[in-house]
Amino acid sequence: MTITKTQNYILNRDDIIGNVEYLHEFYSVNLKNERDIIIWLPPSYHFSNKSYPVLYMQDGQNLFNPNTSFIGYDWKADEVVTKLILENLIEEIIIVGIYNTKDRLEEYNYFTDKGKKYANFIIRELKPQLDETYRTLTETYSTGIMGSSMGGLISFQLFWNFPHTFGKAACMSNSFWVNDREVFNMVRKINSSGYKNNKLYLDCGTEEKELLPDFLKMVEILQKKNFQLDKNLFHYLDEGGHHSERDWAKRLHVPLLFLFGK
Repeated sequence: MTITKTQNYILNRDDIIGNVEYLHEFYSVNLKNERDIIIWLPPSYHFSNKSYPVLYMQDGQNLFNPNTSFIGYDWKADEVVTKLILENLIEEIIIVGIYNTKDRLEEYNYFTDKGKKYANFIIRELKPQLDETYRTLTETYSTGIMGSSMGGLISFQLFWNFPHTFGKAACMSNSFWVNDREVFNMVRKINSSGYKNNKLYLDCGTEEKELLPDFLKMVEILQKKNFQLDKNLFHYLDEGGHHSERDWAKRLHVPLLFLFGK
């Protein structure tokens, strides 16, 4: 897959493109808390009877609307995905934005009790509800998960610990430093043969100096565990990239093309 710096999939609009629906105050039995869920539906959803792959994304309030985003700049996921779909570059997908809570740091770390409960929340509560409500493709290879920073970490951890649920993962600017970098031991201990049909995307910006060494180390470990570049592993180094929503929006098309490209 070739990525060029001239590609621009951001249209710079504040209103949400396409159809979105909300599950407001969705309650988790596992976590004993509630959060909003935003569901973005692809262009043909209301004009067909077909089912669609699903991408679960962390920090849902940062994805579509600058008014709810952490820094007032959203990922523009609706714009990027719409443009890629209309150009026939990726499959039509459903995006599920999972809003974070005040317990974000614990929930986005599978090594904590709340992290394990968060995993159960997605897999045993949220996903079944959405599969029942929407026309989703439920197979492993049709289910992806994505996030950045701590959201990248939990997406990576879920990919590794639940390979039969999440067949695709995009993990951006990952916080691999958490828990004294225990994630590296986790990967070393797991037999990678069960992931040969799954796809994993990792990235980092060159200006994310504190994250860059861990990114390069993880890529090296994954290759030693027989992940094959451009087949089931794609890593991307964003020249000049910083740790921000603006930068993740700028390169969002890269993982989407790898995970859902035609």
